[in-house]
Amino acid sequence: MTDTAIPRFTGDASPYAGGDPYADHRTADFPFTHLVDLADRRLGAGVIAANDEFFAERENLLKPGPAVFDPEHFGHKGKIMDGWETRRRRGAAATEPHPTPDDHDWALVRLGAPGVIRGIILDTAHFRGNYPQAISVEAVSLPGSPSPEDLLAPDVKWTVLVPRTAVGGHAANGFAVDAEQRFTHLRINQHPDGGIARLRVYGEVAPDPAWLDALGTFDLAALENGGQVEDASDRFYSPATNTIQPGRSRKMDDGWETRRRRDKGNDWIRYRLAAQSEIRAVEIDTAYLKGNSAGWASLSVRDGEDGDWAELLPRTRLQPDTNQRFVLDGPVRATHVRIDIFPDGGISRLRLHGSLTEGGADALAARHRELGG
Repeated sequence: MTDTAIPRFTGDASPYAGGDPYADHRTADFPFTHLVDLADRRLGAGVIAANDEFFAERENLLKPGPAVFDPEHFGHKGKIMDGWETRRRRGAAATEPHPTPDDHDWALVRLGAPGVIRGIILDTAHFRGNYPQAISVEAVSLPGSPSPEDLLAPDVKWTVLVPRTAVGGHAANGFAVDAEQRFTHLRINQHPDGGIARLRVYGEVAPDPAWLDALGTFDLAALENGGQVEDASDRFYSPATNTIQPGRSRKMDDGWETRRRRDKGNDWIRYRLAAQSEIRAVEIDTAYLKGNSAGWASLSVRDGEDGDWAELLPRTRLQPDTNQRFVLDGPVRATHVRIDIFPDGGISRLRLHGSLTEGGADALAARHRELGG
């Protein structure tokens, strides 16, 4: 089901008149965009199949950043767009030149991390007169690594997240989702044809407890394992969620950097771990942060939603562009962790290595069952 209070955009946008192509882009402040993008390529998401990508490739849907528009970029098939664009559908004969009501194009998307979806954005940026008349979105949860043929099998039951809904051209079309289930794949449908620039799928990661149990020791804060950023003091240059993305940072804006402080305070991030855990080792990485790394950092923990914070790592000098590792004297139990940096600056990654407690594992398994896992 969708939330009708979210702004809706329909109809064509004006033809491009020159200048900033985003000047007349229609968008809104959606209430779910603070959550992790489950379709982020950094988490391993992919567009694994589409029935048609004649004008523009399906993989463009998941590219990071906004779509780019070059009014003079043409190829052998026509205008080259930074999105997924299908050819124009036609009817069966001259007497029936229009597509039927059921005609549509589709793309299958593997989420980078299975999870509960809270909101979807299908952005038709720069598709001003060649966007779909309507879209619909379905979801399914299948174990393992199913092929497109597996997903399209007749016995697979898809759940409708966004019913067939009219959308607008050159607009961020957003939809809130309230299906309290764990999903692994989406089917994006364009009715009857057209182009979509970007897909974003916001929600909460719901990891597989059996996989985490088999790993034993893993990164308890990582997005892909169910960790999340609850709050941060500053998101001026880049999101705090970057600090728990997979892999090492590859450039400066792939970490978390705050504005320069002119007071005597400090900046911080608060994390929720995958479940109640025992932390045994810590990594604080400042990769690519050379003249703007945090000067010092400390870590504190809390076990439960309330209570006092206890020191995990005292205020410690950080080196720029360095992965700093700390082995704890013994396992420390926690559900939440806070990093404080002094006075400002940034870190690229935080890794908290350990394992779930028995109670944490039981709670995660119960949640997995609730979500249909």
